[in-house]
Amino acid sequence: MINILLILASVLLNSAAQILMRKGMMVVGEVHISNAMQMLIPMITNIWLWLCMVCYAVSIFLWMAVLSKVEVSYAYPFLSVGYIVAAVAGYYFFGENISLIRVIGIGVICLGVFLISRS
Repeated sequence: MINILLILASVLLNSAAQILMRKGMMVVGEVHISNAMQMLIPMITNIWLWLCMVCYAVSIFLWMAVLSKVEVSYAYPFLSVGYIVAAVAGYYFFGENISLIRVIGIGVICLGVFLISRS
């Protein structure tokens, strides 16, 4: 049970990092090859992007702890839970669209993770 909690904590932090990165880049604005150097300072000074990196760092540390205890073929499929979290968070925090086909896809992912967790 503790292994699943570690896996889920790592996955949730990874998803949080994605949401924080999206928020940070919404503040920074679009980055193109032509303006990448000009956007560097706004990105480096953006608190949302720093929080994103902290979440990633902790997530990686937890993931290393997970892989020291369980098989990668067991743990890795749980990363798909991040798709669910990111879609729901995108909907609630950013007003992103979740179409019926996305909901069905998320349902299939949930079923797959459930089946793998039972093995």
